[in-house]
Amino acid sequence: MGEVFFIDGLITIVGIIVGILFGAIMGFHYRKRIAEAKVGVAEERADKIVDEATRNAEAKKKEILLEAKEKSIRMKNEVEKESRDRRNELQRNERRLLQKEDALDRKVESYEKKEEQMSKKMEELERQKEEINQLQQKRLQELERISGLTLEEAKSYILASVENEVKHEATVMIKEMESKAKLEADRRSREIVANAIQKCAVDHVAETTVSVVQLPNDEMKGRIIGREGRNIRALETLTGIDLIIDDTPEAVILSGFDPIRREIARIALEKLIVDGRVHPSRIEEMVEKAKKEVDVIIRDEGEAATFETGVNGLHPELIRLLGKLKYRTSYGQNVLKHSIEVAHLTGLMASELGIDASIAKRAGLLHDIGKSVDHEMEGSHVNIGVGLCKKYKESAVVINAVEAHHGDVEPESIIAVLVQAADAISAARPGARRETLESYIKRLEKLEEIADNFKGVEKSFAIQAGRELRIVIVPEDVGDDDMTLLARDIAKKIEEELEYPGQIKVNLIRETRAVEYAK
Repeated sequence: MGEVFFIDGLITIVGIIVGILFGAIMGFHYRKRIAEAKVGVAEERADKIVDEATRNAEAKKKEILLEAKEKSIRMKNEVEKESRDRRNELQRNERRLLQKEDALDRKVESYEKKEEQMSKKMEELERQKEEINQLQQKRLQELERISGLTLEEAKSYILASVENEVKHEATVMIKEMESKAKLEADRRSREIVANAIQKCAVDHVAETTVSVVQLPNDEMKGRIIGREGRNIRALETLTGIDLIIDDTPEAVILSGFDPIRREIARIALEKLIVDGRVHPSRIEEMVEKAKKEVDVIIRDEGEAATFETGVNGLHPELIRLLGKLKYRTSYGQNVLKHSIEVAHLTGLMASELGIDASIAKRAGLLHDIGKSVDHEMEGSHVNIGVGLCKKYKESAVVINAVEAHHGDVEPESIIAVLVQAADAISAARPGARRETLESYIKRLEKLEEIADNFKGVEKSFAIQAGRELRIVIVPEDVGDDDMTLLARDIAKKIEEELEYPGQIKVNLIRETRAVEYAK
């Protein structure tokens, strides 16, 4: 029984194994057939793609060949057309050249004919010229025979007479023109200067180095002096001004060279008198207030000067320096008023001459700007003024006018000359400036001394307040022709040795007298 079960089991197992093998074989064959079928489909599809690509390539090839053939045909046509155009153009050029050649041939023939005619005319002219020369020679020989002079002698005589006549006429004409020009220039210059002076109204001023402050009573003098003089010392130290307290009733005198400091001291002292409290700390406070007040006054005066003269666009610092000129005097003349006067005069004369009046006024107003700080800086007011104008970007015309207004350099413009003239007019007008009697007399004596030292001078007289030097000449020593040179030499000597406002006229007088007595 057991063996039977074993055998049945073995048979069952073998059967299962055989079934499995059979199934595997059958599956393999099935998959093989499916794969072969897929391969066949792929091969067919590949063949179709290759065929289609081949057909497309053939079509593209045909299309490219057609395009290339059409392009070659078009290029051929264009080349042929261009060749035809060039042939036509060459033919036209050839025809034009032939026409021009014919025209040139005709012109050459015409020129040859004209040249032949000109040659004949030149021969005729040469013949006529020869005949004329022969006739001229015969006429000259006849003239020499009649006049008794050779040709060269006659030429010299005629040229000499003509030269003398022309020289005389030219001299007369030049003298007439010079006389007319001088008369017209003198008349015109006098008219311009007179009109300018008439239009410019100015006042007379006087220089002073002291200021007087009125006191309400003499008791205030003691309060100003203070205990052991501490108040007056504080005021003098802070302002740099001397206070003179003497027997003058109800008055204190402020003495100082710097007018701005003197003005600060005056304002501070007046404020202290009104306030009534006089002690060092109060004095310091009032001096500071007075300085600020003077600064405002200076600024206002500078702006007022620019408004009065119509000068615009000045640098603010130049305006402030102009205001400082209110407290500066020169020979008793207020420098700010003098600058305003020079600006007006320069502008009026420039308008008469047709020159830019605004630039002229600007130069006139700034010509003495250096005097505002000449106590503080080294150098003359001219050099200081030039430096200030350059610093604050003034124009070259204004700078030259400032530099040349005292003749330190040559004026480079008419405006600079006008500033010189206006400065001299403003300084030389009566009452503008004052001198001490001693210096005035010394200047007149020096004028006469300079003239007396020249040879041929008999006597000299300084007249018209030193503005004219009248000189009597010894007629035997100095001739009429030498008088002009002598006057010029005397004028140059005066310019070198004297300083004076305006100008001095040198007037020479030469008189010859013959005296005889009838007995």
